[in-house]
Order: sequence, then C-alpha cells, then structure tokens
Amino acid sequence: MRILDRSVYVGPSLYAHFPVIRLELDLGELEQWPTARLGDAFVDGLVAALPGLAEHGCSYREPGGFIRRMREGEGTWLGHVLEHVAIELQNVAGEDVTFGKTRSVDKPGVYSVVYEYAQREEGIAAGELALRLLASLLPANLRPAGSVPEGWNWESARDEFIRYAQRRALGPSTASLVRAAEERGIPWLRLNDQSLVQLGHGKYQQRIQATVTGRTSHIAVELASDKEETNKILGALGLPVPRQELVQSEDGALRAARRLGVPVVTKPYNGNHGRGISIKLSTDDEIRAGFAAAREHSRSVIVENYVSGDDHRLLVVNGELVAATRRTPGHVVGDGTRSIAELVDIVNQDPRRGIGHEKVLTRLELDAQATMMMDRVGHTAASVPKDGEVVYLRSTANLSTGGTATDVTDIIHPDNRDMAVRAIRAIGLDVGGVDFLSTNIAESYKAIGGGICEVNAAPGFRMHVSPSEGTPRDAAGPVIDMLFPSGSPSRVPIAAVTGTNGKTTTARMLAHITKMAGYTPGLTTTDGVYIDGQRTVEGDMTGPVSARMVLSDPQIDIAVLETARGGLLRAGMGVRKVNVGAVINVQSDHLGMKGIDTLEQLAEVKRIVVEVAEDCAVLNADDPNVLKMSGYTDAKTICYVTMNPSHGLVREHIRAGGRACALEGGVNGQMITLYDKGSHIPLLWTHLIPATLEGRAMHNVQNAMVAAAMAFSLGIRLDAIRQGLRTFDTTFFQAPGRMNVFNEHPFKVLFDYGHNAHAVGVMADLAQRLDVAGRRIVVLAGPGDRRDEDLHAIADAVAGRFDHYVCRRDDGLRGRDGDEVPLIMSRRLREAGVPAEAISIIPDEQEAIDGALRMARSGDLLLVFADALVRSWKQIIKFRPEGAAEPKPAPVAAPVSVVAEPVFDESSFAAMGGVVRDERGIHLSREGED
Repeated sequence: MRILDRSVYVGPSLYAHFPVIRLELDLGELEQWPTARLGDAFVDGLVAALPGLAEHGCSYREPGGFIRRMREGEGTWLGHVLEHVAIELQNVAGEDVTFGKTRSVDKPGVYSVVYEYAQREEGIAAGELALRLLASLLPANLRPAGSVPEGWNWESARDEFIRYAQRRALGPSTASLVRAAEERGIPWLRLNDQSLVQLGHGKYQQRIQATVTGRTSHIAVELASDKEETNKILGALGLPVPRQELVQSEDGALRAARRLGVPVVTKPYNGNHGRGISIKLSTDDEIRAGFAAAREHSRSVIVENYVSGDDHRLLVVNGELVAATRRTPGHVVGDGTRSIAELVDIVNQDPRRGIGHEKVLTRLELDAQATMMMDRVGHTAASVPKDGEVVYLRSTANLSTGGTATDVTDIIHPDNRDMAVRAIRAIGLDVGGVDFLSTNIAESYKAIGGGICEVNAAPGFRMHVSPSEGTPRDAAGPVIDMLFPSGSPSRVPIAAVTGTNGKTTTARMLAHITKMAGYTPGLTTTDGVYIDGQRTVEGDMTGPVSARMVLSDPQIDIAVLETARGGLLRAGMGVRKVNVGAVINVQSDHLGMKGIDTLEQLAEVKRIVVEVAEDCAVLNADDPNVLKMSGYTDAKTICYVTMNPSHGLVREHIRAGGRACALEGGVNGQMITLYDKGSHIPLLWTHLIPATLEGRAMHNVQNAMVAAAMAFSLGIRLDAIRQGLRTFDTTFFQAPGRMNVFNEHPFKVLFDYGHNAHAVGVMADLAQRLDVAGRRIVVLAGPGDRRDEDLHAIADAVAGRFDHYVCRRDDGLRGRDGDEVPLIMSRRLREAGVPAEAISIIPDEQEAIDGALRMARSGDLLLVFADALVRSWKQIIKFRPEGAAEPKPAPVAAPVSVVAEPVFDESSFAAMGGVVRDERGIHLSREGED
C-alpha cells in the first residue's frame, strides 16, 4: 500500500469547490483484503485509536454509518478507510473538515482518494499518518515492508501531529476573526505561516496579525509592552494601578520589595502571555526565584505591589467594552484519597482540554512552575490534598497554561467598564485587553479597590469566545465591523475566462476595457501578471498563484483572470467565486495528458470557471460542449454569445428577457449587439475594431464579443466598452503571438502562436479571407508532446489552402526525435493531396522562417506559426529581402493600451532556459499554451 501521486488543490477543482487533497493510492495485494476480511480486530483497533470515527456517517448519513460500512458484507476497501482517517486526524487537531470521496480508477487496486483539508501541510501530514496507522493495524504478514518504523507509537505520533498542526494552524484569536469575516461575506488570504491575514481584496483590503490590526498604532503597542511606562500613564490619569519599580538585579529586586512592602509581584519588563510572572512573593528566597523567572524573558524586571483579588480580562474594541472574563489559574481540588499527579490526570481527561490551543482548555502540566507552586504549600506531585483543598499549579490565570475562564460581561460594574475603556484609550489601542484585579467585578473599584496590573496589545480572544463557564461572546465581530463598517466594500469584481483558444486575447481585451472605464485592473495571462498595465511578474501566470498575487495587490480594484487547463488540473482555481466566468470554446488540445482523453472530459475541466460564477456565466452558444455548461452554473444570469443570428436557443433566451451578445448583419457590415431584459443594444461595427483586421479575423470578432459580454455583465459603461474595443489592436507589443501583422516587406506577414488544429484552422481561414495578389505560404509546426492524431489534425487544417508549406519543429522536442514532427506533418499533407514539390521540410525554426521569408515575393502572404515568439518576431522585422533598401523601422508607438510597449532583449534567453525577458521585465514563454 503506497501513495503513487499527490495533488493539493487550493480552490475549485474537478473534485470540489473548496480545498482538497487527492491521493492516488495503490493498495497492491491489499486490494484482496477489504475490512470485513481483515476482521474485527482491525476495525476495533482503528476505532480505539480514533474514537471520533464512530461519528462518521459515510453513505448511511448517520453516526456510526462508517463503522457499519466496515463491518457489514465484505466491508470497504482501505482507500476509503484512509479517506476517513485523514479527515478524522484533522478533526482531532481542531479542524472542521468533513468532505471525502474515494473512487477506483482504471488500474486494478489503485484508488483516487480525495479529502478536504484546512491547512496544506497539515492535510498532507494527515494523509501520511493515516497510511502509517492503517499499516500498523494490519496483520504482520500483510504489513508492507518499511511502512511502520521500529518503535513507532501511535499515541506519540498522534500528539506530535496535533502539535505540528497547531504550529501551522491559525491561532484561536485569528481563527475567530476569520470566521467573523466569512460570516460577513468578506474574503481573506493568509499571507504567511503565522497569523498575518489579509481581509478583503485589492484596494479594499485590511490586515490583521492575531488581534493587531493594520490600524493599531505602533506607539500604542510599544507603550503596552512597556509595563513601567503604561503604569505611569495610567496612574497620571487617576486610574487604579499598583506601585512598582524597575530593577536589573536580584539585590535591586529585594530592595524594591522592602520599599513597596510585601507581598509583591515580579514580572518581565516586556513579557506577555503571563510568562515569567510570579505573584504574592514575601520571603527573600521567593523574591529571588521570582526575579530569576522574570529575567528569563527580559533583562529588566518589574517589582510591584501585590493586589489581591480575582484576575479579570476586560476586552475593549473601538472604544467599547465587548467582553469581561474572570480567569482562574490551573489547579486541582483534593478529594482526600488521590495524589496531585492523579488529580491532574483526571482533570486532563476533560474532553474540553487538549494540547496547546487545540481545544477550549489546555491540559495541566506538572512542570517546574507547578513544582514551585506546590513547594510553597508544602506539597509534591505525590502529595494527597485534603478533601476540598485547592492546589494551584500556576501563579497566573492564562488559558494557555491550563487556566479556566468564566464570562462576567453581564455583571461588570459600570465604573469598572468605564475604567477599562479609559485605560485602552489612554494607551491608544484600537483593540486592547485590561488585566484587572478585583475581589468582586460587580462592585466599583472606587468602593472596594482593585488595580490594573497590565494593558495588553494583541489580546487573546479564546477566553471570550469559548469560556469554560458562562456566555460565549462575539469578540471578533466588533473588530471586523470596525475595519469594514456597514456598507463599505471588501471585494473587487473578479472576471475569469477560459477556453482552448482565444482566452489570452479576450483577457487582454477585457482588462483594456476596464482601464478605459477608469478601473485599475489586475490581469493574469500566459506571459505574466499586469497591474494597471505594467508587468510585475513574468511567466505563465494562469494558475492559482497568480490569482492570489493580483488579489493581494493593494492598488487594483478589478481582477481579470485568464484561467488555463493546466492550472485547473494541477491546483484548481485561486478564488472560490468569481463575479463573471466565461468559456470561449473547447477544442482538441492537450488530450491524452493528465488523464484528460476526450473533449467531454476537457469541457468538464473548463466548466469549473462557470460553476463558480456568481453573477453571470458567459457561454459560447456556438460550441456544443460550452452550451451544455449552462446546466452546471448557479450564476444569476447566463449570457450567450453567438455569431449565428439564427441560433434558435439564443433567440428563445432573448425573447424570455435573457442576456446575449450576437453578431448581426447590416448594410454597413456586421454589428456586435447586446440583448438584456428585452433591450436591444447595438454596440459596435466589427470593422471598427482594429484587432479584427476590418472584420475579417472572425476569431477576434468572437473574442471581442466575449470581452464585451463580460464587461457588460460587470456593469461597465457602454461607451467604455466601445472605446476599449476601438483602441485595442493586435500589435506584437500589445498581444505577442496573437495574429500580429507586419507590412513593411513587399509581402505581408501574419504571425501567430497557434499550436492546435482549431487555432491553426482559424488563422488559415483568415488567410483565405485576406486579399492576396500573390501566393499564400505557411510555416507549420506542432508541439512534440501532442499525439500523432493531433499533429495530423493540424496538417489537415491547412491542407489545400496554401501554395507552399514549410514544415518545422519546435526547439523543445518534448519527447520526439529530431525531425519526427515535420516528417509526420509533411506525410499527412501529402496524404491530403498536397504535391510533394509544394512542401519543404526545414526542421530548425530559425532556418524555416528564414527560408520562407526568402521564398516570399511581392504581393505574397506569409503565415508563420512560431514557438520562440520574441526571437521569431525579431527575425521577421529585421529581415531584408534581396535587393531591398534598408527597411523602415517598426513603429514604436503603440495605441493606448493595458500593456506597456516593450523593448526586447534576448541576451538572457539561453540562461533562462528558453524564457525571454525584455528590458522592462516583459516575459514571453512557450508555456502559455497551458
């Protein structure tokens, strides 16, 4: 039994619309050993190890259903068991995950095991520990060799996993803030492995780190950390504080204690979480020990008067007290028969107690501080306290050291409430905790005394949201309401577009339109991330990482995400929901790769984009596989795009008041027209869109229609949509490798990155529609990792439509022999009836393009399908036909555009493994096809 492959999906994927892990698990000979055959010993051992499995309903959808499934009939297979164990392990660590799905795959004994996760590393570790636990429970003769290390212990492994998970999980305070944000529909991103979290997207974002917010004053945090200065400020305002002195030596602590009068408290000058604090010290030895404990956390130590009373934490947010809690130090109560050690074990059996912040309460520990507290009252761990005797094991009441919390918000005296608010305001905190000692919080400090012993920045929320006793309080909600007042935005509009061909151009068009509308767009494409038109990151950025980059940028107020098949299959989408999702087409490309063998399977992958669309799903009604996706979206509106004015379904959709974008003929040409709620909105003549080459490039007409439909569905003004389309063209600088035209030679050159039959066929159609006085010549290739039938389809797309064919290969062979691709394509062309003399095989890309350029004559049209885009474009524009004068330089001014004009420099090409950058950081890569 072993894991063959693992995929971690960060967002919507084929398996779920939330984060999941997929394991490809090979059971080997254990395929013949379902749980019933393994026997009761296996099932009983598993339930003993993880009692929570008894609550799993499985297919029976009721507690005990999974156990029943393992015992009845032939039982279930170990892949399914691993799914449940991985989920339960995360539950044990404090995560709320429930989803799982296990299915057999085509290979015998191999299973696809999918389970939900909360934190990536924790989820991976849960799968690995689940595998080890199952192996440990198998009979020795079935246990895979090396699957269980010698000396491995389940209880130790479980506890270590819990600690590992908690080190990576959000702390209880941060988690409560995240939950409060989710309840208010505010998106969030975790920015590091600790507690730094972004709430909201783009320019609307706010940040928190635990309970410190982006609005928390740095000076206030410094003051709260300076206990001496805090004491002085509060005392100067007449607030109740103990007298104190700052010391640096043991003798200084003893002298301070004599001046202040015993008993005293010692604590670190700038400590937190109750660390290093010792209370009610009277003897010199106790003061020395207290000084030493505090010195472990700070070079300077505070000695202050001991104020009697219960320890209370008063939480103030945005100038209002929102919660008050009485804290009791970790302790045991004697029964006259059991030892302190035995009583600790009994207390730790409380299901509310766990390791660290795993649960509401933390386990008690018999450590050095517990020993010191027992020494004070003449006890050891073996002592048997009297019945009813309280033995404290901690001097402070922090929950993280085993303390308990009782909510007292409803009974706090108004004077004490006002005192806490004044103290936090005096320090300047937006969120702060006051540690207040009082014998009775329901009576005024003015009457019975009491004292503020600390003011805390970043106060913990666990004691308030999950008190041991009393009413839980919403401590996080007021913080979120402070950061995002009612009616304030937290999200930016998000548009996602996918398809086999055209998605890059469509995404660029849409981003350009949004810029014309006054937005600051964040754009992800196959050649990088753009923020407000400037390249910020280079590379194929069509996956979840780039989506996160854009949404984290504090400048953007709208996001346009090109979403590719590769990213969806590798890691899912980078966002849970989009406002507008669009699918342009589903064509044969990348089939036979990553388990996607048919167009229907490819459509299922691309359908994810519209499955998560909330406001509008934009679908190409002319593509049957895309049209079917209308049944899989929950978007409020479906907008169909069609170039067929007689499309029956779209006609009925329009008549029912639906939204559509259609291409309609007229005296002046073809008009892109919008329909919505019965309105007929002529938008723009296609010949006025530069990217369509006066309406001849029908694929870009379709791309423009999809971009217009998406923009309209985003609520962008019609005049901005028109302006955007009229100022977007397909120069190399604006859309590299997307139908670029060069007219400075005696012949015309069309330059494109088409790499599948559909894209090649579209460009071949365009070549037929253009007026050409001479011959039509094509430079043709196909990626080496495509199937032979895909290469045949590319050749078929151009066969019989050109006067001469130059067959080449890409620089990257992708598993093929040197000349294999051009030979396959030339053979297919001959089979299609192309004369042998009309075919040239020139394998090297540079030599092939050079040969075609030299072959072309005045009036010819040369269509070049290129792979190394920058190198090939430079080769074309620098070419000098024989006998021709020095060509005019290519135009350097691009029209107003969402993409800045680059100046190319290939010097780093080889060093970067085939990636080309320009001087401004613009990057082009062959990996854009994904």
